[in-house]
Amino acid sequence: MQWTLVIPLKALARAKSRLSDTAHDGLRPGLALAFAQDTVAAALACPSVKDVAVVTNDALAGRELGAMGARIVPDEPSGGLNAALAHAEAVVRTTRPQSAVAALNADLPALRPLELARVLDAATEFPRAFLPDAAAIGTTLLAAIAGRELRPLFGTDSRARHRASGAAELALAAVDSVRQDVDTGDDLRAALALGVGPRTAAAAARLLIPGQ
Repeated sequence: MQWTLVIPLKALARAKSRLSDTAHDGLRPGLALAFAQDTVAAALACPSVKDVAVVTNDALAGRELGAMGARIVPDEPSGGLNAALAHAEAVVRTTRPQSAVAALNADLPALRPLELARVLDAATEFPRAFLPDAAAIGTTLLAAIAGRELRPLFGTDSRARHRASGAAELALAAVDSVRQDVDTGDDLRAALALGVGPRTAAAAARLLIPGQ
């Protein structure tokens, strides 16, 4: 099965505020863009991915990610993360109603294409499925096969909320790169230990990160 991935990205100027202990205001937008670029690059290289749609109103991110081959969907609802994902899903399925669609976080800079393929292949066994993040509290991927709605419930305690909604939790080993999102300095150190993509590596080289 081939999947369309929907990746949400907020305005870069407001992104990654929890990284303030590691990166100052002038560096965080560049880090957020680098995370998204490495995520999109890995997603487009995944054999289970047909295409990638990024939902964002950020002009710079739209230009950069569009140049990489992603489809840019404006965040017309401007109603938060879940509204953005539902909108992008609807846009994708307007032209391809039988698409299998998965929402993927934009902050997975260590993402590896073959690990993503393992997760997506496992998700084909369920109408809706999700992968918890490395902290086992949130969600990094939510998938829905053709004919099923994503019904995204990202945000605080999204792992519990997605499970309660009936989505199957994917319990897979050796897919750390798909689970390691980056919100804090500790998360960034964990991603760097896994091995990040080239854009994140370059952006992170400007930081002084204890423990690298």
